Amino acid sequence: MKFDKYSPTEKLRPYIKYFVVSENQLESEYKVFPSSGLVIGFQYSGQLTVMKDQHERTLSAAGITGISDRYKVFKNSANIGTILVFFTETGFTHFTSHPANELFNLSVSLEDIFDRSSIGEVEEKLVLAKTDSQKINTVERFLLSRLKDKRSDNLIAEAIKLIYQSRGTIRIQELLDKLFISQSPFEKRFRKVVGASPKKFASIIRFNALLADLNPTKSLSEICYENNFFDLAHFIKSFKQFTGDTPENFKRFL
Repeated sequence: MKFDKYSPTEKLRPYIKYFVVSENQLESEYKVFPSSGLVIGFQYSGQLTVMKDQHERTLSAAGITGISDRYKVFKNSANIGTILVFFTETGFTHFTSHPANELFNLSVSLEDIFDRSSIGEVEEKLVLAKTDSQKINTVERFLLSRLKDKRSDNLIAEAIKLIYQSRGTIRIQELLDKLFISQSPFEKRFRKVVGASPKKFASIIRFNALLADLNPTKSLSEICYENNFFDLAHFIKSFKQFTGDTPENFKRFL
């Protein structure tokens, strides 16, 4: 199995965290936990399906997955190869006018966002590409051709910074007070740019901070209260939504 990360070219760095070339010779099923940015995937070989309620749905060879507040289960065919584009929290909106929040909890064809001919051209070039570098360059050229001359929303960027600094535990009212903005216009702007409500986004940041620091020697109560959950029942319910497993079972595999 291969999962190699590549940094984007300098012009794309404000919008793209990194690229990944992912390959797997074996058919497999795996979970993907919620992350803080949208992800584009270009499959140059094989096929990918998403599992939901015991049903499989085949995904387009070129697709995009929005921010999600729950884990997803994917299944790949044997000999799959994919280029993944991991956007920064505000990066997606610099390539399209499509509101990011309309992709919340969804995995859709990239043709729903960009024109079909340009997507088909990228897919053809990826099949012909011989090296990872050539594949990455193909995707970068596509993204650069779609990059809009658009100012960043500094208020939303500051909101994201504050949410990260609090490890996702900041209350929305505190956020509003710090930013000197009322709730309705702030939430509308945040959803459009980031792809989820501020509350949902903060819960994803809190979850990922928790996972990064999860210590198998700590009790569930310690983990719960260190991460500002109301009570143990709420913590277990939230953890299961994000991972599909209880925190106790999850800890056993650390």
